[in-house]
Amino acid sequence: MNPKRALAVLLVSATRREILAEFFARPEEEFYVREITQKIGKTLSGVRRELFQLEKLGLLKSEKRGNRLFFRLNHRFPLFYPLLLLMEKSYGLGAKLYQQRDRLGKLRLVLASNQFLTWAKDAQGVDLVVVGRVVLPELGKIIRQEEKRRGREINYAVMDWREFRLRYRNSDPFLVNFLLRGVAVLVGSEEFIFQEK
Repeated sequence: MNPKRALAVLLVSATRREILAEFFARPEEEFYVREITQKIGKTLSGVRRELFQLEKLGLLKSEKRGNRLFFRLNHRFPLFYPLLLLMEKSYGLGAKLYQQRDRLGKLRLVLASNQFLTWAKDAQGVDLVVVGRVVLPELGKIIRQEEKRRGREINYAVMDWREFRLRYRNSDPFLVNFLLRGVAVLVGSEEFIFQEK
């Protein structure tokens, strides 16, 4: 299916968005129908209909085990990575940072490694780079909540805008290594990285 059509089908219903949020909150896990129904508090028939629609679209795969039908994300779906980022910004850590932005100081940019975004079990190095004038205790609270959700420690670096720009212009090994591993922007915009100040 072409990506434009797939996106139109994907985001049409509130139930579907909640189902997607659950799957993308733990992209490596699988869920059975009643489990998803309990998590989002919707009717069994409505959830089942949406799951089958997402499977037909190709975003989900299913497997029957005993009397349960398990669903998991299809990581080869053409819009998998953009949807993963969209869900992280809408329901995950990106959303939490955005909602708490007034308490966090002045966030200009939050970059997440692709390993962090995809919940890679063998993730190494820094997961997040937070840029701006940040209230560290408030950021620490949010990070600790995310660590509980993910079941692992999150490695992050905080720097102000001037330090980030200086490191970027001087090809600082730490920053270059982080950027080359692949990153996604959770807060801010990609143009901030390349904009000269």
